Amino acid sequence: MKGSEVMYSQAPYPVRVEWGRRGAREAAERGDIVIVVDVLSFSSTVVTALHAGCEIFPYPPHLDGKAYAEQVGGEYILGRSEAAKFGKATLSPVSFNSSLKGKKFVLTSLNGAFCTWIADKVPALLIGSLLNAEGSAQAANTLRERLKADITVVPCGEQWSDPADHEDTLRPSIEDYLGAGAILSWLDGEKSPEAQVCIGAFQSSKHKLSELIWESGSGRELRARGFEADVIHCGRLNAFATVPLLSENKFIHAHEKFIFLNE
Repeated sequence: MKGSEVMYSQAPYPVRVEWGRRGAREAAERGDIVIVVDVLSFSSTVVTALHAGCEIFPYPPHLDGKAYAEQVGGEYILGRSEAAKFGKATLSPVSFNSSLKGKKFVLTSLNGAFCTWIADKVPALLIGSLLNAEGSAQAANTLRERLKADITVVPCGEQWSDPADHEDTLRPSIEDYLGAGAILSWLDGEKSPEAQVCIGAFQSSKHKLSELIWESGSGRELRARGFEADVIHCGRLNAFATVPLLSENKFIHAHEKFIFLNE
């Protein structure tokens, strides 16, 4: 790692926060435990689907997800609007319920699924959201103690739909920053200055999280498309104890990893 990259790596702090695909890649290169945060909606969808008893296989959008779904014997999740017409599960978290228990789905997205794919070789990769903020932090604390690895929380952000030439495509989003801050607030260990500021954003906003997410740019976008229920669902703090952990290309409950580590 070059000198300038070391400076920006938030070393020597064991708990860090890094944005988007670049952050996921650098955390993976360091060998950190990674918590991917994409509140609207990849992370919230994975948490909700796993809670409902589904099997979720994340997959990046630039590869052939339909072919991969055939390979794993699962259903390729369509876009929200397309799938809604056929009454199928979608990237919308509220489309998952206990009636889908035991079914396999391949879930792709520009942000959360892509960041998961980039960092899939880390010692442990967890999915965090507002829905499971405390649970995901507690799981990461346990894994850090056992794996002796640092932790990087990755708020994924969104993508600008029409970036000009040579402009960055990442659009930082407040829902992911607040989700990351919530998780960081329950993590053990010394936090980097960047992580401390992220926690501060959450602490100062936690009394009105749902309102802020409802009125955020991402929230307004989903509401304009008719997905108000998603915004309400994803803005709930610690609604689930479910913590997804990536294992052999799919998400399992993190407690299953703890059982394995105790063997």
